Amino acid sequence: MAYRGGFNGFGGGNQMQNLMKQAQKMQEEMQRAQAELEETEVEGSAGGGLVKVTMTAKKVVTGITINPDAVDTDDITMLEDLIVAALNDGYAKAEKIYGEKMGAFGGLGL
Repeated sequence: MAYRGGFNGFGGGNQMQNLMKQAQKMQEEMQRAQAELEETEVEGSAGGGLVKVTMTAKKVVTGITINPDAVDTDDITMLEDLIVAALNDGYAKAEKIYGEKMGAFGGLGL
């Protein structure tokens, strides 16, 4: 049997070239989506806004705001709970955005 080129079922150089171009395009789109996630900011809050947390959609915390009304030196545990709740709220929002942006890539490169 004579060798006819190709890659065992890929049908030749043109199809392989097209496949490589598609892979490169997908990689570029994934990089753009990753950059958007780094720039997208979400806010988590707790206690009716007494504690607010800002973070990127990649879950990097960029700030915490605590309303002075949330500070009770006799009940620090309440403030700690509000901070944890605000962080969890922010993480849930970031996860949703992350899933929407990166879900199209089917878990590639994650």
